[in-house]
Amino acid sequence: MFGTLSERLSGILSGLTRRGALTEEDVNAALREVRRALLEADVALEVVRSFTDKVRERAIGAEVLKSVTPGQQVIKIVNDVLIETLGGEGEVISLDAVPPVPILMVGLQGSGKTTSTAKIAKRLTERNKKKVLMASLDTRRPAAMEQLAVLGQQVGVQTLPIVAGQSAVQIAKRAIEAGRLGGYDVVMLDTAGRVTLDDTLMEEVAQVKAATGPHEVLLVADALTGQDAVNTARAFDARVGLTGIVLTRMDGDSRGGAALSMRAVTGKPIKLVGTGEKTDELDDFHPSRVANRILGMGDIVSLVEKAVQTVDADKAQALAQRLAKGNFDLDDLRMQLQQMEKMGGFGGVMGLLPGMAQMKNQLAAAKVDDKMIARQVAIINSMTPAERRNPDLLKNSRKKRIAAGSGTSPEAINKLLKMHRGMADMMKAMKKQKGGMLGKLGGMFGLGGGLPAGMPDPSKMDPAQLEALQKQLGAGGGGLPPLPPGGFPGLPKGVTPPAGMMPKLPGLGGGGLPGLGGPFGGKKK
Repeated sequence: MFGTLSERLSGILSGLTRRGALTEEDVNAALREVRRALLEADVALEVVRSFTDKVRERAIGAEVLKSVTPGQQVIKIVNDVLIETLGGEGEVISLDAVPPVPILMVGLQGSGKTTSTAKIAKRLTERNKKKVLMASLDTRRPAAMEQLAVLGQQVGVQTLPIVAGQSAVQIAKRAIEAGRLGGYDVVMLDTAGRVTLDDTLMEEVAQVKAATGPHEVLLVADALTGQDAVNTARAFDARVGLTGIVLTRMDGDSRGGAALSMRAVTGKPIKLVGTGEKTDELDDFHPSRVANRILGMGDIVSLVEKAVQTVDADKAQALAQRLAKGNFDLDDLRMQLQQMEKMGGFGGVMGLLPGMAQMKNQLAAAKVDDKMIARQVAIINSMTPAERRNPDLLKNSRKKRIAAGSGTSPEAINKLLKMHRGMADMMKAMKKQKGGMLGKLGGMFGLGGGLPAGMPDPSKMDPAQLEALQKQLGAGGGGLPPLPPGGFPGLPKGVTPPAGMMPKLPGLGGGGLPGLGGPFGGKKK
């Protein structure tokens, strides 16, 4: 998400920070590059003009140009204007109405509307503890109703029984009545889509809205369509009145023009973003966090939240007890790798870490990606239980057998074993160390004796507390531990993450990143 835009803006703004002083012409030259980067990212022209005008107005002033760190000041201004453009404060789906709360899903065909309906229903069921009923109003697309019924079974949410011959308005009324009689908290209405906007589609949606009085009207738009998504939002808002937007396929949009334009052009908040095909790959849209990611600052708060949602507390506690004794075998490593996959894979986690945007090309050259995790898990799965417990048993003949079983090579097995040895040695060293930032992070995620004194449970924190946590764990002011001397094993020579920008990943036992070796590097002692 925003990969290309982030790379461009980070490069432009880092050039400003390297200057000891800035002139008005320096700022104007940088803003010309920013303007070009935004246009290339398919951001609407009117939004680009407004954005650059606001930045220029705030940046060209004595308090900025004559400050001690003018480059940093300009970056802060760009960040603030980005947050404003994206909507300021994030908004969530409102359920503040008399149950059953109707939520109307609208959008064009192929935008991911039916899948998003199921994702939201699953989210409301699991996170908000709501009883949800889904109903498909698509009477034209073949198997549309069956598709929603299958998704309902997958996510554990009830769907309205199919009755042939009913119109969309009749189905909607029946769904609201079924929701009322069945004691449901929310009724989600998945309307029909079209390949393009037409009067028939709009009229049907308007009739459904009039018949049900939905509390939320959510437009599902494909982020990959760029400015077409913005035009679609304008048309639906003019006809039926939107309350929010759900952007899908954000994981595949490296430009991000639709997201940056949508709120500024329509005035409607982006409430959720789809980040993948799986039913749990749906995230809240936080303008401040997205702005941080675009500028390469990372998003530690989202990483905290993702860890809280995915870490298996029982397994984490069992691992913590083993680590406390200095034990770390290949079964433990496999669990860590699988935990990484649950958190969105290597790319998903790296995208949330500060300073990683600048390393994109180097990581690609080192073949560090999500496939690497799958290969390492396959290697471990090809070992016997005895070999996983005692890697010293792995002689050449066994390595050849494992390579054949996992579809890899003995060299790949040697790299995995080297990484494991480094992590195991580090665990033994950690056994002798009490407390410290690593211990506190481990405690936060259930990896070391519970929460430290005074530290609230991240899963129960409100947005303001989470933002405070992000600042507390920031790279400055003694927050996250810096990368110790010894380099970063596994990456090409000379490639080193920015100092202070490499936190220990939750759920990974403080062992750094899979495939990149232990974070302490150096030779085995």
